[in-house]
Amino acid sequence: MKKIYTGKTKDVFALENGNYLLKFKDDCTGKDGVFDPGENSVGLTIEGVGDVNLRMSIYFFEKINAAGIRTHFVSANLADTTMEVLPAKVFGKGLEVICRHKAVGSFYRRYNDYIEEGADLPAYVEMTFKNDAKGDPLVTKEGLIVLGVMTAQQYDDIAEMTRKITQIVADDMKAKGLVLYDIKFEFGYDKDGKVMLIDEIASGNMRVYKDGKYIDPMTLSKLFFAK
Repeated sequence: MKKIYTGKTKDVFALENGNYLLKFKDDCTGKDGVFDPGENSVGLTIEGVGDVNLRMSIYFFEKINAAGIRTHFVSANLADTTMEVLPAKVFGKGLEVICRHKAVGSFYRRYNDYIEEGADLPAYVEMTFKNDAKGDPLVTKEGLIVLGVMTAQQYDDIAEMTRKITQIVADDMKAKGLVLYDIKFEFGYDKDGKVMLIDEIASGNMRVYKDGKYIDPMTLSKLFFAK
């Protein structure tokens, strides 16, 4: 295997069969030793976090694949905390797709003149460029097309897939007495331009509440896999 990328929470290796291997690490984003999925640098190491992130990713990728929604997931090995994935190109220099069921976080900060905090949203989808220096700027459908980042069809496919995947996650959370407020995804595309869900589906990428109180990602992982 040849390492082709060293990430904050995962390393990427090229496999001989043309696929890639993601190695999940126990490094976490944060600041001053405090775990924060919104931070852009590694702030601490939590033993076992790579394992629980992989477990949740396996769980949801298998469920999403079974629902007929394209993902990059091929297989996983919990013994060495790795996941084999299909090759995919990212959109532009990296794009995040957020689906919101509740008005919280940056959405509420932007639009609080018009909406109450925690108000219901109709699976609202928005996209932001991954650019720390510019504060991950929002971008519209027309903007993405004009900039040559994606086609109108790819945008529509991503939006539809995002809503379906979010509902799958929300339904599972609801069955455990939890409420999904919002969730962040990444998408890529194959050699034919077909869209697929990539990266991971872990507790650090979603905002979940129980009895009106926010659940931190590590606690969420424990609650989700509790017997």
